Amino acid sequence: MRAFTEERDWGQFHDPKSLILALVGEVGELAELFQWLPADAAADRAREGHLHERAGEELADVLIYLVRLADILDIDLGTASLRKLRSSSSRFPTAQFHGQAPDKT
Repeated sequence: MRAFTEERDWGQFHDPKSLILALVGEVGELAELFQWLPADAAADRAREGHLHERAGEELADVLIYLVRLADILDIDLGTASLRKLRSSSSRFPTAQFHGQAPDKT
């Protein structure tokens, strides 16, 4: 992603705010694909056909902007993800939360 950006001299447009707004926009486009699908049928419908193709395109856009943002902020996504999973594992122990959504109250 960095090389792609540098080849086009797009780095001048890739400040954190702009990348976050682009990322939010792409998440919105992904959400739009699923907005009116019944929740219990969405995964099945997205596994094939036009919706599958479009979901893949939007997921790729989300990933590209996320990776670029991490690059600009000098964040190793692999390390940050593992750290977050370890933290979540201790906050939500399996014995206490198995099959249950955390209560946000």
